[in-house]
Amino acid sequence: MEKEIKRIGILTSGGDSPGMNTAIRAVTRTAVSNGFEVYGIKKGYDGLINKEYRRLWAGDVSDILNKGGTMLHTARSQKMYTDEGVKKAAENYFEMGLCALIVIGGDGSFKGALKLSEYGVNVIGIPATIDLDISCTEYTIGFDTAVNTGTEALCKLKDTSSSHERCSVVEVMGRKNGSIALWCAIAGGADDALILEEKSEKSVENLISQIMRNKDKGRKNSLIVICEGFGNTNEIAKEIEEKTGIQTRATILGHIQRGGCPTVLDKMRASVMGYKAVLAIMDNKKNQVVSYINGKYTLIPIGMAFEKINKYDEEIYNILKTLSV
Repeated sequence: MEKEIKRIGILTSGGDSPGMNTAIRAVTRTAVSNGFEVYGIKKGYDGLINKEYRRLWAGDVSDILNKGGTMLHTARSQKMYTDEGVKKAAENYFEMGLCALIVIGGDGSFKGALKLSEYGVNVIGIPATIDLDISCTEYTIGFDTAVNTGTEALCKLKDTSSSHERCSVVEVMGRKNGSIALWCAIAGGADDALILEEKSEKSVENLISQIMRNKDKGRKNSLIVICEGFGNTNEIAKEIEEKTGIQTRATILGHIQRGGCPTVLDKMRASVMGYKAVLAIMDNKKNQVVSYINGKYTLIPIGMAFEKINKYDEEIYNILKTLSV
């Protein structure tokens, strides 16, 4: 009797994040070591819909551990928003003879995975997004690297703003989540951070008042962090300059925070999560997300991944306020 060949598909979807390649490496090598065939699907769900994939061997992932981005490329598939697209992706999954599809990405990627599960596809999610905005896990691959990149930039900008006695306003990524902004602000020694969780009609007004108080006490430079999506960073910088008389420069870090070699923490978490994802398949687990909660790796049903909302940690914001005095 012929031995059944088990095949795993793997794709990266949505915005790229440092550590995605590390997760691909961990999945591929763990699966191959346990007798699975691994197929890398290119360009996210679009690659599944368009049948763009190739078999991955252990040697194919030899040199990707320290590389940012994703060797499989990624995309935000518009077709997955349609019933026809989801159905086609599911049909191709079964045509490929896959026993599971590992999806590395953020909340949008997991929503696509949830739709596929309704068609009988077995999906295992690995949370990877710099924004740290997936509700079912306390850690997402790429966050630590993004924070380190942002903090390094802040430290350099602080040097030049000090030299010129300026105010530097720095926009960091994070979409609607202020975690990157708060972590960068504390680690980079910023004077304040504007985040959506604490936004009010007087946010900018209160910030300007604080800058003026610091100026009256002899402070000649300021460093302000703004979370992406809070408002027009260039306009805020202009308003600060007009109302304080302090020369102000805006810097938008943007996608620089998505690139670069992952930090040790991101590489460790991505490696463990990739390993755990394959073990979940071997244990016949269906439609799960590999999560990190209370210092431990655990599996959460994909259907529960969106049921609870990440609670905003107000204490971190208070710590920033205290340390910036």
